[in-house]
Amino acid sequence: MSTQALLKPYKSNNLDLKNRVVMAPMTRSRANNDGNIPTDELQGLYYEQRASAGLIITEGAQVSPRAVGYINTPGIHTEAQVEGWKKITKRVHDKGGKIFLQLWHVGRVSHPDFHNGELPLAPSAVNPHDDVYTNEGLKKTPTPKAMTVAEIKETVSDFKNAAKNAIEAGFDGVEIHSSNGYLFHQFFSSTTNLRTDEYGGSTENKARFFFEVLDAIKEVVPEEKIGARFNPSLNNVFGMTMDENSIPTFEYIIQKLNDYNLAYVHLSEPFTDVSDIPYAVTEIAKHFRPLYNGTLMINSGFTQEKGNKIIEAGYADLVSFGKLYISNPDLVERFENNLELADWDADTFYTPGTKGYTDYPKAEELQQV
Repeated sequence: MSTQALLKPYKSNNLDLKNRVVMAPMTRSRANNDGNIPTDELQGLYYEQRASAGLIITEGAQVSPRAVGYINTPGIHTEAQVEGWKKITKRVHDKGGKIFLQLWHVGRVSHPDFHNGELPLAPSAVNPHDDVYTNEGLKKTPTPKAMTVAEIKETVSDFKNAAKNAIEAGFDGVEIHSSNGYLFHQFFSSTTNLRTDEYGGSTENKARFFFEVLDAIKEVVPEEKIGARFNPSLNNVFGMTMDENSIPTFEYIIQKLNDYNLAYVHLSEPFTDVSDIPYAVTEIAKHFRPLYNGTLMINSGFTQEKGNKIIEAGYADLVSFGKLYISNPDLVERFENNLELADWDADTFYTPGTKGYTDYPKAEELQQV
């Protein structure tokens, strides 16, 4: 048994994992077919190759057609998509792995090209002034449409239906993508949520949509099979800007999650340098660990050494790895044997086909050459 913290089993009331290495959710844009259906041949092999992770969290799967903001991303709102995911979960389970599906709505980070000419939905009509990659190349984001209360309620139902579909597809649980500047994060932020109704203004109101979705999902998925992801110090990504309300809002949300029996809370360290922002938090796990009583997962920029250290320090229970899992399908085995890690090719992160996706060899395959 390895003495590395990352490689020790993790058991809580809700999780039983063979190690603490988690494959982070990553958009890979490989569902390039008319129905945005994940396939056994491509996505199935990709996730199966990485099944030695303690837990796999899939790329974000859009919960409805209105949730789309990227080309070739898979969904979880049609029967064909559910059938596609069933084959993938079986492959992971047959390899002894566990896999959660990430539920995704991009909100304003989208373009009318994805919505039959209609504007993307958002809490308020605030343009992120960013670029969106469409089937016709990069296009500028428009000013989105502020959601009506009816559209908010419909979106709650979309998440509930998608979560139900995920369980039907054989997933071990779901993760709510309430992070990284997408729809939930847009509701949380004072700079993107200018509403004056029950979904805007106070911290409680800005968090209302998230908790309505969580409460709806737990009607069809046991709480202990639900995770949620947050990025409290996100700044200058997709037009998101921190202010003095940002951290208090996430403190409120994460403390309130103590009232739930979730699988985990998944946090990200800052994506950009926020050391010059007086109201930002630069060490997310250390700051939020005392506020949350359940399983805490941390992400962003971790190496094997840093991952072991943050678990040993008690600031996190699990560490999720993104780019390292792109180029190292056998990341756990490489950690276990302290083997050299392969570099990733950023040019193939979002391109169709097998190149830069399922063609990264495992260490044992390299030794056989």
